[in-house]
Amino acid sequence: MRHPDSTVITSYLNSDVLNAIDPAEFRAVEPFPWANPQYFIRREAYSDLLASMPPIERFRGFFGKQRKHGQASHDRFVLDYERGMELAPQWRDFVEELCGEQYRSFVCALLGVRDVRFRFHWHFTPNGGEVSPHCDSKGKIGSQIFYLNTEDDWQWDWGGETVVLDDGGRIDPGNAPSFDEFDAEYPAETRDNRSLLFGRRGNSWHGVRRINCPEDHYRKVFIVVFEEHRPLRMTLKKARRMVRGKPLVTHKESLMY
Repeated sequence: MRHPDSTVITSYLNSDVLNAIDPAEFRAVEPFPWANPQYFIRREAYSDLLASMPPIERFRGFFGKQRKHGQASHDRFVLDYERGMELAPQWRDFVEELCGEQYRSFVCALLGVRDVRFRFHWHFTPNGGEVSPHCDSKGKIGSQIFYLNTEDDWQWDWGGETVVLDDGGRIDPGNAPSFDEFDAEYPAETRDNRSLLFGRRGNSWHGVRRINCPEDHYRKVFIVVFEEHRPLRMTLKKARRMVRGKPLVTHKESLMY
C-alpha cells in the first residue's frame, strides 16, 4: 500500500496471497513442493520495482562455466545483492521487507524449518541462454523466483519459463539429463506479476529451455535462495576453519541475511 499523501510504498508483499498458500498442501505437491502464485507482490509495488531495476551494466557475465555432473553451463548476467550496495530505494525497501519477520515466518512454515537465511540475486539471460535440467545443491532448501518481464519488453513465445520436471524417481541427481528424458513437465506461468516457489528435495529437477529473443532483450528474474539456519552447525564450521587458518566466513555466507 502507499502511504497517504505520499508516493512511498509502505508494503510490497501481498498478505492475502501469502496467507492463501497452505503449507501442508504445498508440501504435498508432486513431484516436489512448488507453487506459482500471482500478485505475491502488490500490483502498484510491482510496477515500481520494474521501473527501477538495476541496469545491465552493473551485472557480471557468467558464461561457459562447467557445472557438476557434466551439466551444461547456465549462461546469464548476474548481480548479487549486498546490503549497502548502490540500489534504487524501491528495491532496497523490498529486500528489507523480505528480510523481515512476515516473509521469514512464511518461508519457515512453508518448508517446515525453525529458521532460515536468504541470499538474493538478479539474473538477466540473453538470447541463447538456457538452464539445463538440474537439482539444486543440498545447501539450499528452496527458492522463490520473481519474474520481471512484461509484454512491453518480452514476447511470450521467446520462452523463459522455469519448467518443473518429473523424473518418476528414475534419475539420480548426479546426472545430466536432457529435457526429453523426463516423464512430465510443468512450465511455470511468468507473465503478469508471477513468481515460482519451490522446496528442494532429492528429485527437485527443474530448468529453462533455450531462450530465443532478439539481441538487447533479456529474461529477467529476481531470486531469493532459502538456506536453513542452524547456529550450532555454523559455529562448528567456523571452529574448523579457524583451526585450518581459513576465513571464518565465506563470500557466499557474507551475502546471507
